[in-house]
Amino acid sequence: MIRKKRFSGSLNGTQQARAGGIIALALSENIPMVKIMLLKIFLAFTLIPIAEIYLLVRVGEYIGALNTVAMVVLTGVVGATLARVQGMHTMYKIRTSIQQRKIPSRELTDALLILVAGILLLTPGFITDTAGIVLLIPMGRAIVRKRLLKKIGSWADSQRIHIDISSRDHF
Repeated sequence: MIRKKRFSGSLNGTQQARAGGIIALALSENIPMVKIMLLKIFLAFTLIPIAEIYLLVRVGEYIGALNTVAMVVLTGVVGATLARVQGMHTMYKIRTSIQQRKIPSRELTDALLILVAGILLLTPGFITDTAGIVLLIPMGRAIVRKRLLKKIGSWADSQRIHIDISSRDHF
C-alpha cells in the first residue's frame, strides 16, 4: 500500500532519504538550483538541435544533401555497432568484478556513459555524433567519468544531493 504525504515545507535529512533522489532535489530548499537545472535542460534541448540543423545545412551545401544524409546514417550505424561492442565488453567486466566479489562502480559508470554514447550516436547530427564518439573512446570516457564523479562528489559534499545506499527500501 502506498501512502502519500502532502509537502509542507523543507525536508529534513531522513525525509530526503525516503523521498528519493529527484524528489528530494526538487522539494529541497534549493529551489533556485532546480530552476537553474531546468533552464540548462531547456537550453540544451533547444540550442543543440538548432546548432545541429545549422551544421547539417552548411555541410549539405558543401558536400551535397545526399552525401550529408549518407554520412549521418553511416555514423549512426557505425556508432550503434561500436556502442554494442563496447557495451558487451563492459558487461563482461561487470560480470568479472561481481564474480571476484568487487563492487563494479567504474564499470557501471562506463556502462552508463556507453548508453549515453549510443543515444547520442543514434541522434542525427554531427555535434551529437562527435560527443558520442568521444564517450566510446576509452580515454575520452575516462576523462568524462572523472569529471562526472568529481561533480557528483561536490554535490554530495555540498549536500545538494543525498546518496543513501544503506536503506532497505531500495529492494
